[in-house]
Amino acid sequence: MEIINTSSKKFEDPSVVTIGTFDGVHIGHQKIIEKLVDSAKSNHLKSIALTFFPHPRMVLQKDAKIKLINTINERAQLMEGLGLDYLYIKKFDLDFSRLTAEEFVSQVLVAELHAKKVIIGYDHHFGRNRNANIEDLKVFGEEFGFEVEEISAQDIDEVAVSSTKIRNALKEGDVQTANTYLGYEFMLTGEVVKGKGLGKDLQYPTANIQIPEAYKLIPKIGSYVVKSTIEGQTYFGMMNIGLNPTVKDDEKESIEVHFFKLNQDLYNKTLTIHFLTRIRDEEKFDGLDDLVQQLDKDKAFSLDFIKTYDQ
Repeated sequence: MEIINTSSKKFEDPSVVTIGTFDGVHIGHQKIIEKLVDSAKSNHLKSIALTFFPHPRMVLQKDAKIKLINTINERAQLMEGLGLDYLYIKKFDLDFSRLTAEEFVSQVLVAELHAKKVIIGYDHHFGRNRNANIEDLKVFGEEFGFEVEEISAQDIDEVAVSSTKIRNALKEGDVQTANTYLGYEFMLTGEVVKGKGLGKDLQYPTANIQIPEAYKLIPKIGSYVVKSTIEGQTYFGMMNIGLNPTVKDDEKESIEVHFFKLNQDLYNKTLTIHFLTRIRDEEKFDGLDDLVQQLDKDKAFSLDFIKTYDQ
């Protein structure tokens, strides 16, 4: 799969295109992409997923505190393995938002992507103020020479329901339910930065993860069993998301991971952390001894879970 994020790249080959934000790239999205890829192969065309970044609401609703399941890089990484020929990331800005439906069709679908077929949901709206729908697209298809295939209401509803359930599950800390709908383990990607070193003093040294994308959805505060691949080796551990009220007096939320069986300097490394299950809510303990006792219990819980974890 080739990732295109600039309109300076012109496609030479005719294509089959689907359009969407694909946040989560969950099992419903995967089904649509599979349909796209199969259609392209059977018609000897290239398969293109057209997506947008930033998310339209980030541009059109400046005060919108939208949280996405994936960063744009995670979205691209997840789509890499779905058999697509191209992922086309179209920059969404105010100028682009002002394109009429006909301008979008003629300039993007036809001139840039050479679409011979567009696979789209029955409820898809596009163009300035989202005032055109699939029936309008079919009319444009007759004018510009491409076919329009409608994704069934059942499949589209499945996508919407899955996205909602994933977001709600993550907000509640239920990462196992989220993972079921995603078809993979929810992830966070960030750089390891220096913390206060308190974990090391407690015999539980942690990697402090800094997530650069403010729009990335972070699961509910609490402790989780996680894993990460570091230099080709998979390591399990436990993560705390929260304020660490027993040892800190500030109100800045932190993300810290203690890896089992790992003894190396991780500072400035970029890690992708995969969530496996939730351990507990965050608590404030009476002192460090009580905190360490709880961390010992968390570790025992985590190690027992890992024994039954199907890799």
